[in-house]
Amino acid sequence: MTTTLIRPVSKAAPPITRKPANRVSRWQIYLPLGLYLLFTLVPFYWMVVFAFRPRGSNSLLPWPVTLENFEHVWTGMGFSVFFQNSLLVGVASLVSTTVIALAGGYALARYDFRGRQAFLIGMLCTQFIPGAMMLIPLFEIFRTLGLVNSLWALVIAETVFQLPLSLILISGFVKNIPIELEQAAWVDGCSRLRGFFAVVLPMLRPALVAVGSFAFIHSWNNFLFALMFVNEQDKFTLPVGLAFTIGEFSADFGALAAGGVVAAVPVVLVFAVIQRYLVQGLSAGAVKG
Repeated sequence: MTTTLIRPVSKAAPPITRKPANRVSRWQIYLPLGLYLLFTLVPFYWMVVFAFRPRGSNSLLPWPVTLENFEHVWTGMGFSVFFQNSLLVGVASLVSTTVIALAGGYALARYDFRGRQAFLIGMLCTQFIPGAMMLIPLFEIFRTLGLVNSLWALVIAETVFQLPLSLILISGFVKNIPIELEQAAWVDGCSRLRGFFAVVLPMLRPALVAVGSFAFIHSWNNFLFALMFVNEQDKFTLPVGLAFTIGEFSADFGALAAGGVVAAVPVVLVFAVIQRYLVQGLSAGAVKG
């Protein structure tokens, strides 16, 4: 007689049901972004329309395309000189700000000296002071130095106002570079200066691009300093030149739009070239401080 073992039948566990995640539809993303993009690009569209369409035309499209407005502002209104002045001030401000911020930011990150925190707090506090409040003191300083009506006055003013943020950015970026890399270079026989150029400086490329681009763009777009410290037309920069296209009772919209395109193209090109370095430099420099 055989006995059969009856095993209890195990019930299969019920399938785990997960609640569907709250997915965001594409419309919830693209619609706000599209509205924001439309709101941002409409002024640029009208600038391009007024710049390229013939004078007296009321067309909503720049057709037929003409370059007479650009010829008028570039040769007739002296925008070629304004462009050169803005380029000189922008490049000089970029170089001076980057070099000084590089030296100061490295010192703040690597050396521990008395008053370091107070110095950093002072640098941060200067960012709350509007530039308009410093016009009279700066004008008196430049008048004493004989720099009024000189482009170097704009370079000095721009460098001074860009240095605090640039110092903080580069200091935070240097802190993210391990000191052991420099110490290894010192062990191999490098001096501190040579180790800095061989190890630290190549890793600071994103920070230098971020600092330099901000310095250039701020000096390129600055209107207040250029208006107050320069009073001869052959030393005007582009923002001041654009202001003089608007008269007391009328405005030359074609010339104003063409000058705006001339002033905007270099900034757009700079951002298009360095935007990947800019994001990396800002994010890395903001981790430590």
